[in-house]
Amino acid sequence: MPPLSATQHEDPQAVFDSLEQQFSLHEEGLVALTKTFLEEFKVGLTNYNQPMAMIPSFVQGVPDGTETGTFLALDLGGTNLRVCEVVLNGDKTFNLVQQKYRVSEALKTGEASVLFNYLAESVDAFLTSRATTEYVSPSSPVESTHSQAKVEPVNLGMTFSFPVEQTALDSGKILTWTKGFSAKNAIGNDVVKLLQDAFDRKHMNVKCVALVNDTVGALLSRAYTGGGCVAGCIFGTGTNGAYIEQVSNIPKLANSAVAKKGGQMVINTEWGAFNNSRSHLPTTAFDNAVDRLSINPKFQAFEKFISGLYLGELSRHILVALVDATPKSLLFSGKSTAHLNKHYGVDTSFMSAVEEAWVGKDDSADAFALPPFSVLEFQKDKLSPKVVEKLENIRQHIVKDLEFDLEDVSLRDAAIVRWVCALVARRAALLSGVAIATVLIQQGSASLVSENKPVKSNNETFGIGVDGSLVEFYPNFNGILRESLRMLVGEDVEKRVEIGLAKDGSGVGAALCALMATKLA
Repeated sequence: MPPLSATQHEDPQAVFDSLEQQFSLHEEGLVALTKTFLEEFKVGLTNYNQPMAMIPSFVQGVPDGTETGTFLALDLGGTNLRVCEVVLNGDKTFNLVQQKYRVSEALKTGEASVLFNYLAESVDAFLTSRATTEYVSPSSPVESTHSQAKVEPVNLGMTFSFPVEQTALDSGKILTWTKGFSAKNAIGNDVVKLLQDAFDRKHMNVKCVALVNDTVGALLSRAYTGGGCVAGCIFGTGTNGAYIEQVSNIPKLANSAVAKKGGQMVINTEWGAFNNSRSHLPTTAFDNAVDRLSINPKFQAFEKFISGLYLGELSRHILVALVDATPKSLLFSGKSTAHLNKHYGVDTSFMSAVEEAWVGKDDSADAFALPPFSVLEFQKDKLSPKVVEKLENIRQHIVKDLEFDLEDVSLRDAAIVRWVCALVARRAALLSGVAIATVLIQQGSASLVSENKPVKSNNETFGIGVDGSLVEFYPNFNGILRESLRMLVGEDVEKRVEIGLAKDGSGVGAALCALMATKLA
């Protein structure tokens, strides 16, 4: 008998079993994905214009925490724009002053010149009102042209969290937009020039001297505060990773000045575009629906499986399918709300809140025991009081965030909602582990357990700088990610992976890149 869809069933339990099967990942599948990841790494390091672009950052040094100086950083990566002043103290610590500015949907999707004008205006506002850096605003009166000329330009490093084909530390061509951006007349242009032109149009005494991706920034920031780091990863609204590669392993840089210099270089993988063909990713009908209705269908496949922008929407599609199931609804007695029906109406923060309510503070066995979902009515008096308390808390989140009436949400509904969120989040965390395992194998620091190849060192620790709401806040995301690592590269390697938050990585990383640029000038 073919698998039952989530919208039509003869037996309710068969629907839940089918969903469980579709979203479950086992060791064999994770190994196959890692091998495919390594193949795409090689293709991207060899050739330009690949989906997983493997972009040279032209960052060839990693800080050790002794660096000093005051630098400006601009961070564009999602809903908010950040402008920061970073003071590097030289003792693995830094001081940071920052201001966030909201990027509207109109700015994300309008003309690029308007977006970059807004970036320049935000930098001017920050320098005028928050920073300690010496700066003369174009709107401020000055005594004379001569006195204004004396002021040195403010050096700025820009974190730009979108795919860019970087050609130098201070230039890079925008390849594509992600994360809901689609600003016109930007693709194919140098992002540093777009920003500098906006500064110049407003007669601002600011110079963009360095361009850095947020993952590169996370790596540099963690290296500065931790004294060492081999990779930087973002698991938040979007996902991406950067790692340290030998220049000799980057064939597409052959015959270039950096190739002759040799050494190491930080590579921005752009792994959000891994397996865009979906030949190996565990794609379901729900994944296809999320992709088809996204702003960039057929692109950023991996990102749509594991990033915060999409997990809530993926869960929403499953929940709606269960509501619409025939011949009998399997959720909320067939009722829905405008919020649940709305495109991107379920946020990943809702999933996190639901999981936090379920995990709770009690980890005893009877705090998690549930009957099969095919039992259409959970009998409250047959459930553990601890479980009832958790499900009641989840009901409250459903009422508040999805705008249901309390009487329309049963304890069983609450349990199903939590289960759906857990299915989606667990798959995301396991896939995130695949990405990190791939980096360790590529660097020669690990091998697949099944292959048992020789590696560089048996006692080296591996610093991984991470940032993003999933890795920082989602309950047990890190634990499941580490479970994936153990399956792929073994417990010994997993224990030596030190995952640490690269807090303010995009700001501090851009400042560190600006420092490198001034040293090279």
